[in-house]
Amino acid sequence: MTIHIGLIGCGNISGTHARAARNIPGVKIAAAYSPNSQKARRLCSEHGCEPYSDFESFLRHRPMHLVIIGSPSGFHASQGIAAADRGLHVLTEKPIDITTQQADRLIAATERAGAKLGVMFQDRVKPGLRQLRQWISEGLLGRVLLVNARVKWYRPPEYYADSRWRGTLALDGGGAVINQAIHTLDLILWLLGDVVRVQARKTTALHAIEAEDTAVALFEFAGGALGLFEATTAAYPGYARLVEISGSEGTAVVEHDRVVSLDLRKGRQDIDLSTSSDGNQSASSAAVSDTRGHQALIEDFVDAIQKNRPPICDGREGRRSLALVEAIYRAADQLRPQLLVNP
Repeated sequence: MTIHIGLIGCGNISGTHARAARNIPGVKIAAAYSPNSQKARRLCSEHGCEPYSDFESFLRHRPMHLVIIGSPSGFHASQGIAAADRGLHVLTEKPIDITTQQADRLIAATERAGAKLGVMFQDRVKPGLRQLRQWISEGLLGRVLLVNARVKWYRPPEYYADSRWRGTLALDGGGAVINQAIHTLDLILWLLGDVVRVQARKTTALHAIEAEDTAVALFEFAGGALGLFEATTAAYPGYARLVEISGSEGTAVVEHDRVVSLDLRKGRQDIDLSTSSDGNQSASSAAVSDTRGHQALIEDFVDAIQKNRPPICDGREGRRSLALVEAIYRAADQLRPQLLVNP
């Protein structure tokens, strides 16, 4: 059976979704929606689907089995709820929305409708990072002691100035933390478990935006490890994401999306770090040229629908990083530590 996909949003990231989906056998892009009819027509002329500038008409398009949401973050929950109410499965770009309250509404709506809900966190399908998670779960690093996570990226002024939603509180929900660094927050939660206490500071250091472009935080993990976290879009020219995890038996270092070093107290001859990395220049550009991560997530989501199983990152998993973002923002705004209860 062919799976028909509808795209919500016809900007840069929806183009990525379209290119990724077209590489999957048995998947067809059926329709695309944007309130900007010109954008909808342009994307659909490239990918052979039906353009819509009216959301209700788009949701009525058939055949259509699922939607992929690539609109501004503050629309994710409301658009996902509308789709689920019409019997459609929902795969949304990160973050799941800009508040956990909205995320909870979306999760409840999809569960009520019997629809699948997934969130786009590509790190969870990267071979090197999946291997690292297995190593950690097997105890290869021993007891995790310290985590350093650095997202020192750069976005030029026009990245924000040419957008009606980036860097705004109403539609982006914040700045560098919720937009760029949320991938890294999801990664460390997925690898290491829940954060239970947060201290943080944030500032708008360079860009003319409402939200922060720079933030630092101190984490305490449920397992006892401490973490240092940095996020910025003001570090010219932009540097690869770096995550260092030190345990009682050794240290692993992730650069971008690949484990680049693994130093163990007791050497292992069977360790292979030669996994490939994607080619996206995320540190200095929002453009996505390598769609393999998105393709793998869409493939997993389609398989989850067909086999009636949870996707690799369902709504409740996707909510975890958003809860941590909210705790970072509260800690920075109130200038006092925040406890996370049932994150």
